[in-house]
Parts: sequence; structure tokens; C-alpha cells
Amino acid sequence: MPTQGNSVASGKLEKAKLISDESETIEFMFNPTELTFDYSVNVNSEAGARTTSGLPKVSFAYRDPCTLSISNIIFDTYEAGTSVLDYINKLKKAVQFSSKGKSAEKRPPFYIFAWGQQQYIRCFVTRLSYRLTRFLSDGTPVQARVDLTLTEIDKSTGK
Repeated sequence: MPTQGNSVASGKLEKAKLISDESETIEFMFNPTELTFDYSVNVNSEAGARTTSGLPKVSFAYRDPCTLSISNIIFDTYEAGTSVLDYINKLKKAVQFSSKGKSAEKRPPFYIFAWGQQQYIRCFVTRLSYRLTRFLSDGTPVQARVDLTLTEIDKSTGK
């Protein structure tokens, strides 16, 4: 049941964000419509070793980090008449080496993907793809669609 303190009761729209201590927080202009989580486990199968049913014997090696894919994130500055590239450039920094802190020039910044009170994953951006989809008459890009892949990292990583 919603309480008065949460966003459901107040009617306040919460925006999805990538929050970082090492880089700028990236706030989405429009919330995603879908989050795709991918989990997998690596196994080692032993060549020639079979169970009584004929399947290969396997040993479980390790769990891969979770990946979170977010597709068709829309950034739109048409009404403001300004370039959407300001938003895109923030995202580009997410796939470049950090510029401050202990991680400066060693690795990309770490983020927490959060939406409202929910913190989904501690991660870094492993893939950024964007399409510029609308332009002003002078060629200024004013709309973009972005796809992101975020890869989980352990809390002990990078401290």
C-alpha cells in the first residue's frame, strides 16, 4: 500500500539516473519502457566424461556479471531548440576513462543505476549506441535514441 512519503502517493515523477561519485550523474529525460537483465553461469564440461544418461559431466565455474540493457532511451531538446549533443556527451564520458578520483585515467567511471527508490545495479557502461533522429533546419540535432549496456561490478571493486 502506498504511503504519503513515496512518489506514487505524491504523484511526483521519478527519473531514472546513472549516479556516480567519479563523474556527472546522468539523468534520463524520459524513463525507459523496459529493462532487460541477463544472468549466466559458466560451466566447464569434461571432454569424454559422460553421465549415465550420456550427457557430458560439468562443473560449475563461476557466475558472469549481470548485464542490464536499456534500449530506446529518448533525449529530446526540440522545444528548447538546443543541441541534444550535450546529453550525448555526458553519456560518452561514461565509456571513457574517469577524469577524477583514484580511477582517473585508469578505468571508466562506476555508476549505480537507480530509478526512484530502487537501486538496480552497481555497474559501468560497457556499450553506448545512439542515433540522432531529428534535426533543426540548420542541422542542429535535437532528438536522439540511445541504447546502453551496463555490466555489474562487485561493491569491493574500485575502492
